Amino acid sequence: MSFNKKDLNEKFISFLDQIKDEEHKSVTHLNDRVLVIDGLNTFIRAFAVNPAINDDGLHIGGMMGFLKSIRYTCDILKPSRCIIVFDGKDGSKRRSKIYPEYKATRKVKKRLNRNVDWGTAPQDEEESMKQQMGRLIEYLEQLPLTLVCIDGIEADDTIAYISQQLLSDSDIFIMSTDKDFLQLVDDRVKVWSPTKKKLYTKREVFEEYGIHSKNILTYRILDGDKSDNIGGIKGAGLKSLKKFCPKILSEEIFDIIDLMDFAEKSDGKIKLLENIKNSSKLLKRNYLLMQLHTVDIPNHTKMKIQGAVNGDVPQLIKYKFQTMFLKDKLSTAIPNLDFWLMEFVRLDRFRGLSGNK
Repeated sequence: MSFNKKDLNEKFISFLDQIKDEEHKSVTHLNDRVLVIDGLNTFIRAFAVNPAINDDGLHIGGMMGFLKSIRYTCDILKPSRCIIVFDGKDGSKRRSKIYPEYKATRKVKKRLNRNVDWGTAPQDEEESMKQQMGRLIEYLEQLPLTLVCIDGIEADDTIAYISQQLLSDSDIFIMSTDKDFLQLVDDRVKVWSPTKKKLYTKREVFEEYGIHSKNILTYRILDGDKSDNIGGIKGAGLKSLKKFCPKILSEEIFDIIDLMDFAEKSDGKIKLLENIKNSSKLLKRNYLLMQLHTVDIPNHTKMKIQGAVNGDVPQLIKYKFQTMFLKDKLSTAIPNLDFWLMEFVRLDRFRGLSGNK
């Protein structure tokens, strides 16, 4: 689909107005406007596409791409605080018990960053990724950001718990390219796509998919998720679903139980509905793997997340960040560091606000 110059200008102006309206909402508490970032999702994307190197010829794209991406997003969305969530050790264990092939095909492809000649680089790709991730955490620890990484749980579940239960009165902005988070979009929760530079509200979800966000989960269960090696129902594309299962277009919730009931009552002449009727186990499995509204995590894990989120927000330690920056020779990536840090200076001012609503 193409747009003429007038269409693009109108869409850009509409986007700016939308962000302006969001920004002007009053902030009186630390948790009024919370940006929650899918950490590994952001790092892998940055590592894959950013070819930046420092003065020693070392690839720094993952580390600097991450920092620049979150700084840009903070500048656009103006949150009162920022929480970065990483997958914990053995985070996929719960879902792997449900489906042993979960994420079985997910591997970092060789030559991931095609703009870097890893054959001549001072370090190989895997080593560079590990070193950049470790150093990135050290940089993040100097900024007024809350870092959360709990063993035995994936970032998806932690983010869902924070947005749905722990900070249930806050305006939440989830930063990720993972489409599973679209199921959480409502009047309070929005999803920022860093690749599309697009804020998904209920309206944007409906405009792009033609179904309401409250029914995105049902569609995702049917469609599956290739990136996580989760198979779906053959022929269950959006076009077919809208034609043969029009109730998914409703503004009311049309969940997996409603779907199975609808399929069972069909006359059996529609192949898609027959496939749905014959795939109840697969659909139940996909639901358990993909739903994020009420995540299944132990109470002791919830307490660890609560401790991390409800604790004091770290202070901006500007001189340490600057010292590390100079030592790593990163001036080519961020020429004006003082100006770049101003967005984190702004975030640092919110630390004194009460964290309780």
